Amino acid sequence: MAVALITGSSRGIGAAIALRLAQDGFDIALNDLNESMFEDNDIVDKIKETGVKCETFCADVSDYAQCEEMVNAVKEKLGGFDVLVNNAGITKDGLMARMSEEQYDVVINVNQKSVFNMMKLAGKIMMKQRSGKIVNLASVAGLYGNPGQVNYSASKAAIIGMTKTVAKELGSRNVNVNAVAPGFIKTPMTDKLTEEQRNAMLQMIAMKRYGLPEEIAGVVSFLVSDDASYVTGQVIEISGGLSM
Repeated sequence: MAVALITGSSRGIGAAIALRLAQDGFDIALNDLNESMFEDNDIVDKIKETGVKCETFCADVSDYAQCEEMVNAVKEKLGGFDVLVNNAGITKDGLMARMSEEQYDVVINVNQKSVFNMMKLAGKIMMKQRSGKIVNLASVAGLYGNPGQVNYSASKAAIIGMTKTVAKELGSRNVNVNAVAPGFIKTPMTDKLTEEQRNAMLQMIAMKRYGLPEEIAGVVSFLVSDDASYVTGQVIEISGGLSM
């Protein structure tokens, strides 16, 4: 059975991706900062109901040593490592003139350095077995920028460049590396917006609605499938026509 590790997958887009890949037949390695993040939801039970194995692994993915320990634990408990989805991410928004150094650094570390950590570790395994799929979660903010998110936009733009570079480095070993760039997706994060903010965003979207986490998961499912065996180094925008 193939194994998929999804970072930041206790809830939201990460959990939706994990459930979809379980439905596709992957054994699932869920990751988040601590075990309590899995206790107030039923994602583990939902995944196990599909008939696959599911294990939770707690690690701060901005820390290389913790990532290495987690990858070794995934291999030991689930017996392999075939798919990596780098989903973990945070926001610490603010206009650049008012943004603290701490706000900038923590977002870069969690969003960007984590992708380096995990791709480096997964890449070693995938190169050796001459197969593997990596999908990184970028954002439309990394493609077009977004006021108040210089740190987040920088991290997501970096992920796009990293995706293309690592796709070139690992392509000869039959490892596919792609990214998806979601737009405005209905998650607990967007639920915190005011009605005025939500309406302003909807005016920019051709389809006049927010996306769903499951719609991101569907594209990731394609990218890690055999149907996408000749797709690498690509960034797929999933935004309902935000950029048109």
